[in-house]
Order: sequence, then C-alpha cells, then structure tokens
Amino acid sequence: MIAINPPFTGNPPSETVVSRIRANAKAHPEQLALVCGADELTWGEFDLRINKVANLLLQLGLRKGDNVAIISPNSIPYAELFMGILRAGGCVTPLSSMASSQALHKMLSECEPKAIFVAEQYFDLVSDFVLDLPLKRVALDFEQDGFERYENALAQAATTDPMIEIKMRDPFNLIYSSGTTGTPKGIVQDHQMRAAQMDRVSPNGYDDNARTLISTPLYSNTTIVSFIPTLFGGSTVYLMPKFDARGYLEIVEREKITHTMLVPVQYKRIMDVTDFNSFDLSSMRIKFSTSAPLRADVKADVLARFPGKLIEYYGLTEGGGVTVLVADEHPTKLHTVGQLAPGNDIRLIDTAGNEVPKGAVGEICGRGPTMMAGYYGRDDLTSDYIWRNDAGDIYFRSGDMGSFDADGFLVLSDRKKDMIISGGLNIYANDLELILLEDPDVTDVAVIGVPSDAWGETPLGLVVLRDGATRNGEDIKQSANARLGKSQRLSNIETRDVLPRSTIGKILKKDLRAPYWDQA
Repeated sequence: MIAINPPFTGNPPSETVVSRIRANAKAHPEQLALVCGADELTWGEFDLRINKVANLLLQLGLRKGDNVAIISPNSIPYAELFMGILRAGGCVTPLSSMASSQALHKMLSECEPKAIFVAEQYFDLVSDFVLDLPLKRVALDFEQDGFERYENALAQAATTDPMIEIKMRDPFNLIYSSGTTGTPKGIVQDHQMRAAQMDRVSPNGYDDNARTLISTPLYSNTTIVSFIPTLFGGSTVYLMPKFDARGYLEIVEREKITHTMLVPVQYKRIMDVTDFNSFDLSSMRIKFSTSAPLRADVKADVLARFPGKLIEYYGLTEGGGVTVLVADEHPTKLHTVGQLAPGNDIRLIDTAGNEVPKGAVGEICGRGPTMMAGYYGRDDLTSDYIWRNDAGDIYFRSGDMGSFDADGFLVLSDRKKDMIISGGLNIYANDLELILLEDPDVTDVAVIGVPSDAWGETPLGLVVLRDGATRNGEDIKQSANARLGKSQRLSNIETRDVLPRSTIGKILKKDLRAPYWDQA
C-alpha cells in the first residue's frame, strides 16, 4: 500500500480503542453500556460478550488483519460483534444493507472475509451467492442451512480475554462505498486513525455520564464517529434499529439523551414533527451533523428550538481535512461548514493542480490526523485520490469545490463530482449512468441530484432516446431500478433531445442541475 503518514501537532495517539474499552469495563462493570429497545447490557456483560466473539473468531482461524463481515440492522449483537472483531485483531467489515446483491457479492469476493454474520432481515441480499463463498456463515437471529446460529456458536466460546496485541497501523475497519454497482471501493481505516478521532471525546463531553442515541446504520462512517467515541468515553449507547422522527424524540425525552449524530435529512424530519415543541429535550447537550451540508435555514431552526449545542463536521470517510462549525457560537456563519479542526490543513486547487488565490474557489484537498490507510487492494485508486504540495505532503482530493471567507470559514460552492447524497448515503451518478446506457433505447445519459423534501436530494436521470424508440421514461426507469440497490433507485427519468457538453465533450452537469436547485 502507498505509505500515508498523517501529521500530528503533538505525539501520535498511543491508546487504542480496544485497550480503552477493556479498561472501561473494569472501571464500571455495573454501568449500562448498550441499550436497544428492551434489550440492554452492562459494561461487565458487554466485556464478556466481546471476549466470546473474539474467541469464537480465533477458533475459526482468524489471523490479525483478517476481514469479518456483518450485515444487520443496529442491534446489541452488532455492537458486540464490532468490538469482538477488533479484540481478536480482525478488521470490521460492515456491509451496507442498501447496496445491491451484485455489489455485495463483489465486495465479499474482493475482501475475502473469514466469516460473515447475517441478520434475517437482510438474508435475501446475500442468499444467492453466500453459500458458494469460502467463509464461515453465522445467522444472528434465524435458522438457515449452511449457517450456524449466533448464540449457539457463542455458547462454546471462552469468556477470557485473548489479549491479542493491537498495533496502531493494524486495520480497524473496511468500509465500502455505499451502493455501487461497478467496482466497489473499500476504504481501509487503521487503529491510529480511529484513535486520533478520540481527541474529541473529552471536549465533546463523552464522559461516563453521557447517553448517545444512534439512529443511523452502524455500517456508516457517520455512525462510527459517534458510536466509538461514546464507548471510548465509557458512556452509554442507545441504538435505534430503524429511524423514525417521532420515535427518536420519544427516546430523547424518555432516556434523557445527551448526545446524538444525525444526517441533514433526519434533522429536517425531526423539526417537521407537528408537535415537536411538546417534547422535553432539555437533556440534550450536543447534536452533531455530518455526511452532507446542513442547510442554513435548518441550522437556524435547530438552534431556535432544539436544546443543546449544534456542531457540524465537514470531511470524508477517507479522512483528510476536517472543518468544524459550532453553529451556536457562529450564528452568522450558518451558510458555511466551519473552520479547520486543530491539526488539519486544507488547500484549494484548480484543474491543473495548482493552488488558487486567496478567496477563490477550488477543489478541496485535505490533510490531517485522521486519514485512511488507502483503498483496499487498489493502490491505483489511492494514488488518484492524492494531491501533493510543494513539500511532497499527501493531501486527499475531495472532489468538492469551495472557498474560504475572510474569517477562515469554508463555503462549499458546488456538489461533489458525480455524487448525490440522498438520506445521508452516497450515490455515485456514474454507477446509475452505466446501467441506463445498457438500455437499448438510451443513447446518452446524465444522472444528477435534485431537491427532495424526504431525502434532501434524489437521483434524476436525463436521457436521450434513440430514433424510433417506443418506450418512455417511466419504462426505462422501471427497468433500471429493477437492477439497482434500494438507495440508488432513480426518482424519475426525463427525456432530452440533447445533453449540453463542453468543448472537450464533458456533460455540463452544473448547467443541468441549476434549474432544479434555483427553484428549491
């Protein structure tokens, strides 16, 4: 792999997440660690379950760095699997339930996990191929030929801590880009990156009195950056298997939740609950937002009516430069995504790779303590993602366009190249375009993100039909959606006589998007 050495303003982190979780369990074994509906585990119980998972995996022949896959809704077993894999020296590979079966097959074939843990709810996504893969198969909550029941497997595992030595550059997790139909990109993050994120624990109040509500899926990096710090701080995690706005508010009120991480579409749905003001949310200390820019008007509404601080993070799953907007402290900067986080650096470059003048718009390239180790098995993709300054330092290219204002706040000015963020999930337009171009009636296509009240934005297909085509846009949409994962599906197809292109033949997507966003 390409050597990526993140910068640190002081000494690199020295304590792994694994060692801190172990210490927290010893410090307060009777305190609640996990709650999901009516199910709960104390820290002592959690620790024993982690040991059992780790020993089970070691019995299966797990070696340091081996991948272990999970596909499941949020649950206590998911949480204990996550930590058990790490304690055994494995690499957590959480699979998106929104990906297509085809994409999941490619992911599993590429990363060759030692085992896969599957919940009944998502068994259909892997049922066509999983029995043919050379791995151990474990069913979390159902009976199935070719699978061992989770609890049966754990019953035979030891409860002693295997005390596997974990090094900072060992892989922590492998996160695949959501929902791709082409070649999936696996993002490898090591223990050093996750440990570096823990510098936010104390400043953000993740102490042993914190109660964090997790309502986004555990396969998402958005979730992990809230889930892990909560446990690192010795606090309590409350898990929602499926988000709904009213249910979320009820839990906050009932459990006196102090911390939460939400994506923009969730904030919009929560604030739109008709009797929002009737809920007692006074326990909330800090609310975080990430995955996509939170609209300024929504930020203002949250600040006005939802107690506690509001902090927005801008960054990428791959890591690199991070900005932070403490919205309640900067009410005149709600149109921005904040200032550079400590130890981070962002440079803005033009199409030739040169830094742009101060105040100008350029592609955002970032460098900081939290940077991925690289794309799994794809040094070529990792290399394409890198920009180097004159000193040779590695920065990650985001594909986002932006500029810094006079006060050093980052203003995003364009959408990420060919990416649509719908409900907090990334959809790559190119993946959808390739599917549409396989339709015999389609000669040219562009997929863009358009505003959606329900999802923030949603993919729209713009197609040029061949002469003599008898099928319409609805026919083409249905055919394409039948092949796409749930999160990728097109909201609509519109036909065009021609698509606007630049002098070098590039489709002018900014021009195509403009009429839809100007009306939003």
